[in-house]
Amino acid sequence: MIALGPREKVFVVVNGIRQGMFMKSTDRAKPVLLFLHGGPGMPELFLDRTHPTGLENDFTVCWWEQRGAGVSYSRDIPGESMTTEQLICDTIAVTDHLRERFDREQIYLLGHSWGSFLGIQAAARAPERYRAYVGMGQVAHQQRSEVLAYEYALARFREAGDERMVRRLEAAPVVMDAPLPRTYMQVRDAAMHRLGVGTTRDMKSVVAGVFVPVWRTPGYTVREKIAIGRGKAFSRGVMWDEFMATDLTTKVTELQLPVYFCHGRHDHTCSYDLARSYFRRLRAPLKGFTTFEQSAHSPAFEEPVRFRRVLREDVLGGATGLADAEG
Repeated sequence: MIALGPREKVFVVVNGIRQGMFMKSTDRAKPVLLFLHGGPGMPELFLDRTHPTGLENDFTVCWWEQRGAGVSYSRDIPGESMTTEQLICDTIAVTDHLRERFDREQIYLLGHSWGSFLGIQAAARAPERYRAYVGMGQVAHQQRSEVLAYEYALARFREAGDERMVRRLEAAPVVMDAPLPRTYMQVRDAAMHRLGVGTTRDMKSVVAGVFVPVWRTPGYTVREKIAIGRGKAFSRGVMWDEFMATDLTTKVTELQLPVYFCHGRHDHTCSYDLARSYFRRLRAPLKGFTTFEQSAHSPAFEEPVRFRRVLREDVLGGATGLADAEG
């Protein structure tokens, strides 16, 4: 038996790189859940403090910080190892570590945003390791999602008469057949959060909603808090273009395990409409799509009571009773 307190910080070597994770649980006998954070390169432990999920009451949760991110960031990580393929392999390796540590044949996999991009590919490659896959803010084709988000934001700011923001957006058009303009990336997060369609409905500033809470999150050393910002820049710099270009609707068309999408109605970070369309086309032995009407990009953090109920009753129960009727 391995002792596990309410929270434990662990470092393991994953495919040759020292990587860190936080384990949270009220009872190690509960099912194991691997949480794949977004980004690329943006750990989400801080959100579980500002917007508590309570997931540790139903699961033994592993908040793994991916290669190049947070406590797993190092300047010594080869840039050429920062690929989707490598991170999928890392996901499966971390899965095997958890299976061995907690003596489980299978665990549950939850991917959020960029984490859903990795997660659905890991689940497709190694379905025998997972009881179910849950995609929150599920990516479908991120370049197309960015085009839709740009058009939405431009229309909203025009309606509001915000000429300054309109000028900034018009100067950085987003289209399908070109990389996202650098000038758009400089305004993207601010625009989405001002409209309440970013990380959470109530987050209006990345500085106040992300960077300040990161610095207030216990469990990180000062060096590790600095590494979160560095890791985000490093990871995004080397993996963003591949992320944008990959169309999951043609790459992953079938899963050999139960799959659940949990998506906020107001999510424009990863398009709600694209995720729903992808879900309808995706083949799986059991599927459930649940819309969270009060959420933007992060239902687990925005509507935690309902999210936990979906996981308890549908995901753990192998059912779809709480899923949208039309699927």
